[in-house]
Amino acid sequence: MNILIVLTSHNELGDTGEKTGFWLEELASPFYRLKDAGALVTLASPLGGQPPLDPKSHEPDFQTDDTRRFDGDSVAQNQLANTVKLNAMKVEDFDAVFYPGGHGPLWDLYDDKDSIALIEAFIAEGKPVATVCHAPAVLLQAKDQNGDPLVKGKKVTGFSNTEEAAVDLTNVVPYLVEDQLVELGGYYQKTEDWNSCAIVDGLIITGQNPASSSAVAEALINMLN
Repeated sequence: MNILIVLTSHNELGDTGEKTGFWLEELASPFYRLKDAGALVTLASPLGGQPPLDPKSHEPDFQTDDTRRFDGDSVAQNQLANTVKLNAMKVEDFDAVFYPGGHGPLWDLYDDKDSIALIEAFIAEGKPVATVCHAPAVLLQAKDQNGDPLVKGKKVTGFSNTEEAAVDLTNVVPYLVEDQLVELGGYYQKTEDWNSCAIVDGLIITGQNPASSSAVAEALINMLN
């Protein structure tokens, strides 16, 4: 299995003056689920190089066995510091694509033309697209082969309105993932806040929150097997 993981390059949390980026657990957990299943993993980002880490995701309360493993993994750290540019990625080189969340993707990957084209190509080629937490934002501007929104008529999940309210960012983010998925015709589903929820519908796999990242990776592995 060759898996592409696409990370955000955006590091500003709206106009708060605070930093954002990708959420560490949402990279580390799928990274090791996939690697331990024998996958070759490529990390990419719009700008290439070191993608920004949401500093909150590195706080002690959010550490897991996978984040600690990632922090101590010099090979993984080197790979993260040298992500390849997204515009150089070709769908034929990979079996699937995975997007970790964090608030960053709400800004840059949401309307990144290279990302949108890549997602549409993966779906057209019958290859899965997996996203977790805020990363379902990357699906919002993608279309299916009929020109309809990719999420229309699909069972999907993503960071819920109540979870966004719980972290006091409802009025900071440019839009709410749950609202956007519903507006585009997606059948939004969720579980209780902060609990694991992974939804599979066709080639699209979505996870609700950081706790869902392992389940999304497992669903992806099952689909590829």
